[in-house]
Amino acid sequence: MKAIVLAGGYATRLWPITKNRPKMFLPVGENTVIDETFADLEVDDRIEEVYVSTNERFEEDFREYLAEAPYEKPSLSVEDTENESEKFGVIGALAQLIRREGIDDDLLVVAGDNLISFDLAEFVDFYQRRETPALAAYDVGSRERAKSYGLVELDGERVIDFQEKPDDPHSTLVSIACYAFPAASLSLFETYLEGGNNPDEPGWFIQWLQERNPVYAFTFDGAWFDIGTPESYLDAVRWKLDGDCRVHPDATVENSRLGENVHVMADSSVDDSSLSETIVFPDVTIRDAEIKRSIIDEDTHIEGLDFAGALIGAHSRIGNGQ
Repeated sequence: MKAIVLAGGYATRLWPITKNRPKMFLPVGENTVIDETFADLEVDDRIEEVYVSTNERFEEDFREYLAEAPYEKPSLSVEDTENESEKFGVIGALAQLIRREGIDDDLLVVAGDNLISFDLAEFVDFYQRRETPALAAYDVGSRERAKSYGLVELDGERVIDFQEKPDDPHSTLVSIACYAFPAASLSLFETYLEGGNNPDEPGWFIQWLQERNPVYAFTFDGAWFDIGTPESYLDAVRWKLDGDCRVHPDATVENSRLGENVHVMADSSVDDSSLSETIVFPDVTIRDAEIKRSIIDEDTHIEGLDFAGALIGAHSRIGNGQ
């Protein structure tokens, strides 16, 4: 079995934090978002190769990351795009990668910005019992949230209806961009595209596929985060820290109050300040400030300010005397 990790998004809703880094490299606890996926795939002997699908803009970032990472399976497969307007769409990129790499095995596809509480091996077990296309589904608990995803309707474990981003969802069970496909079904990506169908979201393909072939859903409890917005990123960190405050040994905190779900990374300093639900990247200086629910990128200096819900880009200088 082969695997594809989708890592080609530009994450514009997280700018400026992700303007010059893939969102998959955002830290969540001690690891990055994509580390969780790579670690699962590395130890599953059924997965022979892992293709990391990214774009030309972030190609070098991934090459450097993989050169230093402890994983042996992942290799890059680069789509020739450099900005959002040039993207092929997820289905277009998948079809191109399958063709480019000559993939003719069963295929696991997972979004690199997914943070999930189950081990991917559990999903592969489910797929191999069925040997038909399969997806992972999660109850988001909110009809408003469900509008942003592919809505799944089941009869037992079989998908009997799939609606991509419905205006009026009748349930809250959604697809989480984790799929498995038998080798014999891979040609259907090209068939779908040749029919003039939407190449963007994988949900459109699943909606088309389940009308023609049996598709089954692996449902799970626990947690799932689709890290595409500041809110979802902060929620993921909150889940990972579980109320704790994490300060790197090489960081300095003096005369300050750090509340729940605060992560202060290496070589940062926090003085005479109050922080809660805030992520502080490396080499940040914070003085005389009160900060809530914010993300502060590396090499930033903040002094004499109170704010909440902010994204502060790297190398910023804001506040008193700046």
